[in-house]
Parts: sequence; C-alpha cells; structure tokens
Amino acid sequence: MTEKQEGMVSPQKNTAVRHFQMPDTLAGKLRVWRFLIARRIVQVGVLILFIGTLQWGWTLFNRLVLTGNMSSSRLLDIIPLSDPFAVLQLIASLHWPHTDALIGAAIVLVFYLLVGGRVFCAWTCPVNMVADLAGWVREKLGIRSLFIVPSKTRYWALLLTLLLSFILGVAAFEWVSPIAIMHRELIYGIGLGFIAVLGIFIFDLLIMARGWCGHLCPLGAFWSIVGRTAQIRVAFDDASCTRCGDCVKECPEPSVLSFKEAAQHGMVRSGECTNCGKCIVVCPENSLSFNLRACIRTCSSSQSAHGSTS
Repeated sequence: MTEKQEGMVSPQKNTAVRHFQMPDTLAGKLRVWRFLIARRIVQVGVLILFIGTLQWGWTLFNRLVLTGNMSSSRLLDIIPLSDPFAVLQLIASLHWPHTDALIGAAIVLVFYLLVGGRVFCAWTCPVNMVADLAGWVREKLGIRSLFIVPSKTRYWALLLTLLLSFILGVAAFEWVSPIAIMHRELIYGIGLGFIAVLGIFIFDLLIMARGWCGHLCPLGAFWSIVGRTAQIRVAFDDASCTRCGDCVKECPEPSVLSFKEAAQHGMVRSGECTNCGKCIVVCPENSLSFNLRACIRTCSSSQSAHGSTS
C-alpha cells in the first residue's frame, strides 16, 4: 500500500460513498468554478495593473498604481513590494539589497506568512495559468506522464539556486525565471522569451503532469516553507467525509491531501497546499472548506471536549 493510499484509508462508516457530479445548471457550474474564476481575476488583474500603469499611466490619488515587475514593484509610488526569494538570492550572492527592497520583502513575507505562502502560486503567479491549461488539455487527451520525479525535488532546486547565486554573484533564478519572462513578455510585448513559457506548457503537457509548478520550481519550494504558518487553511470535517477520493484526484499537488492527517488536525496542514480550492468544490459531502487556523483549532477542541463528556 502506498503512502497516498494509506492516507485515503477510511474508517468504518455506514454512509454510502458518492462522487462529484458537475451540475447541469449554469448557476451550479459557476459555483463549482467560483475559486477558479476568483483566481483568474486576481492573476489577470495584477497583470492589467502593471500594463495599465506602464502603457496608459494609470494613477490613483495622483500616484502611479503599480510599477516594476513581479520581483520588485511599488504600489501607489509609496509602498515597496519585493519578492523575498529574489532578495534572499541577492543576499546569497553577497550583494546587500537596497533598504526599499528589504522593506518590500518584509511586507510581502508577512502577508504570505499570515495568508499562506503557496497562495502566491495559485492566486498570483501568471505561470499557474499555463500549468492549469496544460493540465486541462492533457486530461482531455488522456496523456500520461513519461516519468515522474519526487515533488521534493523543488527543494533541491531551491538549494541549488542559492548555491549558484553565491558562486556566480548574481540572483541566479531571476535570470531564468519563467515568471519574470512571462511578465516581461506580457507587459512589454511578446517576443522570443515566450519560448520559455511555451516550453513549460509542452513539458507539463507531454512529459510530466504539473512538472514545473508541482516538482521543479524553486520559488514554489520557498513558498511551501513559508506556507506552513498559513492562517487560512482547508478545513476538514472527518465525520461527513466518505473517502470518495475525488479531492485527492483533483488536487494539483502530490502528497498534500492525507485523510489520516487531516482527520487528526481538522485541516490540511501541508505547506505545499496552494489554497486553490479545487478540492473544496468537488467534495460531494461539503467536508472541505476554507477557514482560519484558530477557528479550526477551536472547533476541534470543542468537538474533542464534547466527545469526552458524551
């Protein structure tokens, strides 16, 4: 029995197992797609703010709305926002970042420490749209992966990135980052750089399912570490769950959903969870939902106390 199968072992329940079925009505479909729609609004919205500010000089309160790029930007010409991983690479390369970069990295880091690190991957990163499209196409065509590497490989990629930054004296990943490349191509015009993005699409489509985002991206590894402190979690109601497994099949991240661990803690604790919401919308028993970590702990403590007194 594999680790994933062990996590799916069901306790003895009398509840019949149902599986997710896509609703026939438009309203029902929109409810299923609600998190996907919200994610696309955020992802595309961020890009539009960059484009609008650069191309048309969008302002708010007489200040430029959003300038820069995904690694280093400025909101309303006042608030610096920096990618903490990019700043970490600069430090590893023995180049001390500017004060604004450090402040910007601190702001972004605190936000994701509270919300959840890998929320960036599903809700902000533009490459996620490419990965999702490749995943959708390969599912429709029934394409199987040629090989699979462990998802932990991205942590080795993270260490390699920092090592190369030290050796080369530059922020190594920023030079080849498909996120930066895609941002530049969309903001300044599509050119040869988009070949890298096309390469990720083809790799995810024909070689390995969610190969880049799920297994190789060092930035995803960085946010996975940060994501362990996330306050917004996927809560899990063990009593209503029938272990149909639809959520596990839908989850884009391997080894994130373990029924055993989720039942023990009342939530999905893995920092690799992107809070994409895909598992929530396919659960026929509504056993999964977004909630705050503190509320989940309170509910779990209350249920434990109630169980011990009954």
